[in-house]
Amino acid sequence: MSSAKLFTLAVSDAELHLLHRKLELARFPDELDGAGWDYGVPLADVKRLAEHWKDRFDWRKFEAKLNNLPMFTQDIEVEGFGSLNIHFIHQRSEVPNAIPLLFVHGWPGSFLEVLKLLPLLTASSPDHPSFHVVAPSLPGFAFSEAPRKPGFSGYQYAEVLNKLMLSLGYQEYVYQGGDFGHTLGVYAVNKFGHKHIKAWHSNMPVYRVPTFSSHPLLYLEMLTMPINKYIRDIISAALQIRKTEFGYFTLQATKPQTLAYSHSDSPVGLLAWIYEKLVKASDSYPWTDDEVLEWISVYWFSRAGPAACTRIYYELTHGNTTDMFVGTKWTSVPLGVSYFPREPIRLPEQWAHTIGKVVHQSRHDRGGHFAAFEQPEALVGDLRGMFRRGGPAYGVVPDKDGY
Repeated sequence: MSSAKLFTLAVSDAELHLLHRKLELARFPDELDGAGWDYGVPLADVKRLAEHWKDRFDWRKFEAKLNNLPMFTQDIEVEGFGSLNIHFIHQRSEVPNAIPLLFVHGWPGSFLEVLKLLPLLTASSPDHPSFHVVAPSLPGFAFSEAPRKPGFSGYQYAEVLNKLMLSLGYQEYVYQGGDFGHTLGVYAVNKFGHKHIKAWHSNMPVYRVPTFSSHPLLYLEMLTMPINKYIRDIISAALQIRKTEFGYFTLQATKPQTLAYSHSDSPVGLLAWIYEKLVKASDSYPWTDDEVLEWISVYWFSRAGPAACTRIYYELTHGNTTDMFVGTKWTSVPLGVSYFPREPIRLPEQWAHTIGKVVHQSRHDRGGHFAAFEQPEALVGDLRGMFRRGGPAYGVVPDKDGY
């Protein structure tokens, strides 16, 4: 039986006062005439959002909304790292034997990414499967405890995620993620696939570049890049993104502690850092000021502070000296993938086969990095298609009630 405890979010008045005081005292930089987004987030945007955060954004209203969700915490023992108290949403379907689904967020997202999915995934219908949804805050994010010593990397995160599901009584479950949700999914499936994770789905299906020894046909196809426009365009776009949009990655993967001082002390600095990614990585999603500040406030009021989460970049890349998938390999656990056109981190679609056994693919006309928030109906449609009766992953977790 689970020993999870109900979680009620209660930011103190003192913390709210400190935030407002810091926003009152904020000092803004100058800006070049006509710079637009070329040099980073425009000054007018940050000033508007900072003023809204200080004078009009109602944290208490949003806090009450979150407290209407089924939120819990659970102590999870991690080998070599002691116990971590993990925050999560556990929204069960009315269908008793619905499919257990673990939803894992990324950066600069949080458990908030799942909110629009919950009513769709848990809906009961004779036409599609229903899901019990578990959406944790990764260690160091939001209201989960952070690791206290170095070396907490991919398999440690995977251990937390799997033990959480087992603690809730889900011996068999399916998995969905993008961004770090995808990366950690690779580790989780490598470690716990088949026995516990019966199938998984990614909306950011990236992995290593194919080699001749691992995937000879994909490798040979890659060599046709000079005459293969599709491969050439995708790779060129990926390289350009790496040149122009990955400064944050290098900093967080090499010197997260140095960056932590500004993020922990300056709400305006944190706002600009995250807001840039919300805009640049989405597909022209019409972010409201309240939505932006909800996401950023969760970072500001996070349990371990707004910068603890960035250490995941350092740990997964060993200080930016390796790729993020060290010690992982291809697996035969059924994999579904969704392609959203404005996902910044894209590789040729056929390279998804280097990750695992691809059984379901979907392509969409709209959507970016935050697919669950930007295009929730599309993402849920893909999951329903993958796990529905007659779908390629139907029955991987027995649905005794049918639908």
